[in-house]
Amino acid sequence: MKNRGNAERAIACWCFGWLVCLLAACGGTRGETMGEAPIDLPELQERGELVVLTANSSTSYFDYRGEPMGFQYELASQFARSLGLKLQLKVVNNPQEMVDCLIRGEGDLIAYNLPVKNHWKDSLIYCGEENITHQVLVQRSGKGRVKDVTELLGKEVHVVPGKYLERLKNLNDELGGGIQICVDPEDSVSVEDLMTKVATGDIDYTIASNDLARINRTYYPQLDIQLVISFDQRASWAVRKTSPLLAEAADKWHRENINSPEFQASAKRYFELNKHTLHGPILSLKDGKISHFDALFRQYAKEIGWDWRLLASLAYTESNFDPTVVSWAGARGLMQLMPATSRAMGMPPGKEQDPEESIKAAVKYIDRLQQIFSKVPDDEERAKFVLAAYNAGVGHVTDAMALADKYGRNRYVWEHHVAHYILLKSHEEYYTDPVCRSGYFRGTETYNFVAEVIQRAALYREKIRH
Repeated sequence: MKNRGNAERAIACWCFGWLVCLLAACGGTRGETMGEAPIDLPELQERGELVVLTANSSTSYFDYRGEPMGFQYELASQFARSLGLKLQLKVVNNPQEMVDCLIRGEGDLIAYNLPVKNHWKDSLIYCGEENITHQVLVQRSGKGRVKDVTELLGKEVHVVPGKYLERLKNLNDELGGGIQICVDPEDSVSVEDLMTKVATGDIDYTIASNDLARINRTYYPQLDIQLVISFDQRASWAVRKTSPLLAEAADKWHRENINSPEFQASAKRYFELNKHTLHGPILSLKDGKISHFDALFRQYAKEIGWDWRLLASLAYTESNFDPTVVSWAGARGLMQLMPATSRAMGMPPGKEQDPEESIKAAVKYIDRLQQIFSKVPDDEERAKFVLAAYNAGVGHVTDAMALADKYGRNRYVWEHHVAHYILLKSHEEYYTDPVCRSGYFRGTETYNFVAEVIQRAALYREKIRH
């Protein structure tokens, strides 16, 4: 009898342990464990905060000149404000990680073009605007452009490994072969790099998603992205299955706001506005004049130890000497300072179009950047770091310096060292590196910006000797 009692107790203990494990497995999300109510809109309103999950990319979220930007980020901010909630952003690496974080309760909403997949439908409610995404052929506009996929036979198409290569291989099989597929390693080029190469004529064709292609066409209007080469893929925002009220609120907000001025302004900013300032000629080099503001450049350049012609070159590159210009990102005035930077530098409210106030604030900002990069020993070299940070924001430049240091290059030399990693900051392998803190960045623009300002300043010095 004693042995029988021991056996019964052992079985009872085993059953109890099995039950505990089962209950733990069933209640694994924060705020939704056994005995706790699921987190939905009422709980979020009580908490006062909406935790949004997204990824670093040119279409979703990125840091630009120290300020958060991105189409999905702006929409999520507008949605959170409509609910009276503070937005907290959590950046993760990819869609699967977003879903995993959401299910674990580490976020409340995925603000991203999340693909609609059957195996996620048991855990998620897709909500908000349903977007249709597909892959397109990226080529230059003109007479010889490809109008049908059959015209790709015998042509060289460059892609990076992954979904674009997979689709191109399938298309090649569907056509019976004949497309010359060139696979470019991801550690040296990104999809955006390939689109830049198409725009500049280095290659003729590549493949990209339609939303990414639309954004890149705002940098390179000569790109043609009309030819669709894949089936449509549905995508939208998502919440946990236990947040139906939040899903309903997202559906309603998108339905009621998709045609609102704020929503349309965000869409236009990223997908339509030209990202480059149009530039005219120098005012009158033969008379020794660069602009109408030369006296101000001469006066304030002394405060930072710069040649005034370098400061003038910076202004030309930023605004074409137009004090009224407003960039796609909201930078204003002659020196194109972002609103937060203008305020931090003490510019009086409403004075963004005042040339002298713009130059004064810019010089103060440049002085601060020179202090940040004071460990760069050479003055001319330091100016390149300052220009890069002026264009990109300090965080992306210090990320590139950290990458240069990690991979055995000189963190205090720009060309072929730090500049090399600025160019690589649009590659996931690099912007997700643990040494990087500022995430994705389109480094091509900053690399070209630094080169243009330096080269133009040299031209000014050659033409104007004082």
